[in-house]
Amino acid sequence: MALRSQEQALSEKGALEDEGEEGEGGEAAAGGAVVARGGPPGAAAQGFTPPEGGFGWVVVLAATWCNGSIFGIHNSFGMLYVLLQDDGAAEDPSLKFKTAWVGSLGMGMIFFCSPIVSIFTDRIGCRTTAASGAAIAFIGLFSSSFTKSLEVRYFTYGVLFGCGSSFAFQPSLVILGHYFKRRLGLANGLVTAGSCVFSMGLPFLLKIVGRAIGLAHTFQVLSAFMLVQIFLSLTFRPMFPSTSDPHDVEHVKLDSRSWRQQCASQMRKYFSLRVFRKKTYRIWAFGIATAVLGYFVPYMHLVKYVEEEFKETERAWILLLCIGATSGVGRLASGPISDLIHGPKKIYLQVASFILLGIMCMMIPQCQEFWGVIIVCLFLGLCDGLFITIMAPIAFELVGPMQASQAIGYLLGLMAIPMTAGPPIAGGSDGRQPKRLQ
Repeated sequence: MALRSQEQALSEKGALEDEGEEGEGGEAAAGGAVVARGGPPGAAAQGFTPPEGGFGWVVVLAATWCNGSIFGIHNSFGMLYVLLQDDGAAEDPSLKFKTAWVGSLGMGMIFFCSPIVSIFTDRIGCRTTAASGAAIAFIGLFSSSFTKSLEVRYFTYGVLFGCGSSFAFQPSLVILGHYFKRRLGLANGLVTAGSCVFSMGLPFLLKIVGRAIGLAHTFQVLSAFMLVQIFLSLTFRPMFPSTSDPHDVEHVKLDSRSWRQQCASQMRKYFSLRVFRKKTYRIWAFGIATAVLGYFVPYMHLVKYVEEEFKETERAWILLLCIGATSGVGRLASGPISDLIHGPKKIYLQVASFILLGIMCMMIPQCQEFWGVIIVCLFLGLCDGLFITIMAPIAFELVGPMQASQAIGYLLGLMAIPMTAGPPIAGGSDGRQPKRLQ
């Protein structure tokens, strides 16, 4: 009896250690962007050492393609926004407002689905979740090419592509923690830098392709990126054993509780609201969610604004390239900078970057020349990179590694509504754009 009690105590201790390492692995795998609940369970499992390379570099390449293609397309929606307007009814005074909803829904669904994706990643694994998400995203983009109705594209591009992007994106970050520990920072740096290359190149590609083959075929070209991602997701081979206990099925069968009680228990397990008991987290989470109302506005309206105000129909895509380039610099620089700031004081860096981000957005209508907008966009992208990347480290400081996954998931979910509503509100229901000062 004493021996059995000792074995049980050791088993419980090992489970707690595995759970703690899960939070730490999730933090590193997120690279300051997203930490899913399905992070590598038991990253420091006894007797296991991550390979620190080998096949892991293939996984890095696949994760880079996933992050780059997904956010490259979403961040380049300003180019698609122009094509969608040209494809719509020019006499409709609310066309800008309606068109903005297509891209807003797509970006909003990435954040809205984040808590759900965490559960799927934990239950069915990174590979299945990512491949399924890429397939849904492919269907969404490909089906968008067969309709000219904005209402239908709300579903095909906004809902399907947005949800698929969320399911494909998060596991691509989590899986890095399965292959790297000592070199995890390097792996995340490569993924971050590589994804920014997509954000820089896709606006130029969309400019050429959209003019040459039209909007419908452009959607088909973009869907090819997701088709490739389906096969790349198959490389997300887990290195750790499943978190599911092999005796779970037997335990459920022998459980004397009713199915309602069991469902309620599972809901409490995966949708715990304990993080909201911390006042600092509540203020931070709701503050960020409120502030991002205008975050996605430049990505959507900037190209059209410049074309109308400065008649720059040939060089407008350069602005998105500038944002993507300096955003990559900001993301790479934010890691070492945040490491120098200890504790919750990291929030000050994020607040400062977001204040500057807002100031840069307000400076755009004041610019008298096109080169002035370029300079503003360079600083805007830098602040964007700093703001986004430091989000996960702050969550770990506020709630600790054990609850950081759910804290970030809830934060992204709260961000979904304002990020979705911001661009249509900025577009205006009457279709008017703000005029620069003379």
